[in-house]
Amino acid sequence: MRFAVDTGGTFTDLIVEDDDGTLRMYKAETTPDDPIRGVLDSLALAAKDRGLEQRALLEKGELFIHGTTHAINAVITGNTAKTAFLTTKGHGDILVFREGGRIEPFNFTVPYPDPYIPRWLTYEIPERVLYDGSVMTPLDERALADVIAAMKAEGVKAVAVCFLWSIVNPAHEERVGALIAQHMPGVPVTLSHRLNPTIREYRRASAATIDASLKPLMGAYMRNLAGRLTDAGFKGRTLVVTSQAGVIDAAHGADAPIHLLNSGPSMAPVAGRFFSRMDEASETAIVADTGGTTYDVSLVRRGRIPWTRETWIGEPFRSPLTGFPSVDVKSIGAGGGSIAWVDQGGMLHVGPKSAGAVPGPVAYGKGGTQPTVTDASLALGHLDPDFFLGGAMRLDIDGARRAIQEKVATPLGIGLEAASDAILKVATENMVQAIMSITVNQGIDPAEAVLIGGGGAAGLNSVWIARRLGCKTLVIPEVGAALSAAGALMSDLTAHYTQHHFATSDAFDYAGVNKTLAELEARCRAFIDGPGKGSTRSRIEFAVEARYPNQVWEIEVPLAGLRISDKAALDALIEGFHRAHEEIFAIRDAGSGIEAVSWSARVSCTLRDHEDATLAPGAMHGKTPSHRRAFFVETGFVDAAVKRFEALKTNERIAGPAIVESAFTTVVLPPGSVGTKRASGSLSVEVGGAG
Repeated sequence: MRFAVDTGGTFTDLIVEDDDGTLRMYKAETTPDDPIRGVLDSLALAAKDRGLEQRALLEKGELFIHGTTHAINAVITGNTAKTAFLTTKGHGDILVFREGGRIEPFNFTVPYPDPYIPRWLTYEIPERVLYDGSVMTPLDERALADVIAAMKAEGVKAVAVCFLWSIVNPAHEERVGALIAQHMPGVPVTLSHRLNPTIREYRRASAATIDASLKPLMGAYMRNLAGRLTDAGFKGRTLVVTSQAGVIDAAHGADAPIHLLNSGPSMAPVAGRFFSRMDEASETAIVADTGGTTYDVSLVRRGRIPWTRETWIGEPFRSPLTGFPSVDVKSIGAGGGSIAWVDQGGMLHVGPKSAGAVPGPVAYGKGGTQPTVTDASLALGHLDPDFFLGGAMRLDIDGARRAIQEKVATPLGIGLEAASDAILKVATENMVQAIMSITVNQGIDPAEAVLIGGGGAAGLNSVWIARRLGCKTLVIPEVGAALSAAGALMSDLTAHYTQHHFATSDAFDYAGVNKTLAELEARCRAFIDGPGKGSTRSRIEFAVEARYPNQVWEIEVPLAGLRISDKAALDALIEGFHRAHEEIFAIRDAGSGIEAVSWSARVSCTLRDHEDATLAPGAMHGKTPSHRRAFFVETGFVDAAVKRFEALKTNERIAGPAIVESAFTTVVLPPGSVGTKRASGSLSVEVGGAG
């Protein structure tokens, strides 16, 4: 038995896989003051569903996979350890200057953002390594000793080290790490060349400082999680979800917590790729995960999940940049709990503020006073107040209607239904713009992709989103309400390694490149024989970060084989780069050579034997009404057909206006759309209509 848990801002999702491969899904409310309590609450629901004590359930488990927003929340709120930053003398402003980007290039009234580590905790160390690895200035260990004494006096709890060109010659960083470990035992240290071996010192420095600042917090969190699971009866292996769409052992996650910044959202594209292939035989998909607090958008492109190093924790250019390869996920403050409000000028807004889990939407009856997307859907008749979470939570429809009337309808001078519909329309447009930005940046026409709707609130407006994008098909997986948890269950144990080696196609260094690839492969083989031991299968994939001559930035291009041994293999690499560049920038400079800057290898070890993701048939919760009064702009109030997910037969079709619901999600089919139940349990929707 295996458990996959994703802790979101509003709900904690759990998927349990039995030994025969069948899945069961559960949702518990997230407990922000103690996220692990929400995890244990979800496990208690699973135990109760099986008629077991929680201990008896956990004793059956062999694998526990956890996705959490604990790390990124800590960075956003500043709840990180007191961290010192050590860098090359003369370069103490790396974190201050960043890379010079600005949102408004000519607005000089915008205050300059504070560096992630304050200048008074930044220490310059006399040393200097040049681009070729030669030592220009030896490491001054006496000066370092003074810095260590100063850090002790300041009560520093973590240290990040980033020296110039340490990716070519790491000797100075290694020596500093050893001396800090000797004189400051117990204080975690992050060395930039180990964590993020990329050129551009700001990205290495930023990654190292974020990672170091999280080590005390995430180390304690992982120990607490493992300890409480053990106390509850779990004796198996605990894994955590990484930003690279894989999983690693919890102990390794605590050692490099920057891997966990996008833990959770990175799993949605893994599940989205699975359902895009299974239900629509498509290798191109837009994966949209609608939670209670955020709307996370990612892509699947030619069967691959794109990565990026441009991950900002907050506003671009003004917030910290991870500089670390991770799944390209765009998140905006739009979800089921997003608050609708009218500004002083009479303009309706939805989000970015969210009611979250506490107090939640007005309809939850837990003290919320601001209307949300969930309240609007309830007021329109799209949600059944008696069947939310399978009837576990009864929604207050009168409270939701009063809040919308008072906060939105009256200020705008319109009726209640028009106000509720306007809330959905604004939320929909916010989500569409998020999708457009990420698809255009990746050179994808949304009309050519399948839209995968995940998250408990996805079905409320995904048909309208698909229409606006021009997508012909929308897929709502039966496990979509816990899409990230499902992705965690499907994901592989992974590791990612990078080495810097510069080469040009005009005078290609076959020996040097293949030596680099061989070293990367050896590290991958060691991973397979170590943490990956016992996996059902494994694979190694290589990629290169390359550019045209004189370009500033690189793009990642996958390699077809394990080595570049001849001109044919080199030509294939060059053509792959031209094609990737053309897809992103609509420019192909076929007459130009390319420059390869760094090489990477990703190793994946499959832990799951089963290839499907079908929910076990469950008992019907209560009596299903055949129709419900629901409001649509095209028809006004109408008796919409109501079906339960589990009652639909494979290939059964249902035409809108209709509502398909389960204990965890509701799919609204407006007039002109038609849904078909797939063998996987998914609802595949021909969206019809127009944006």
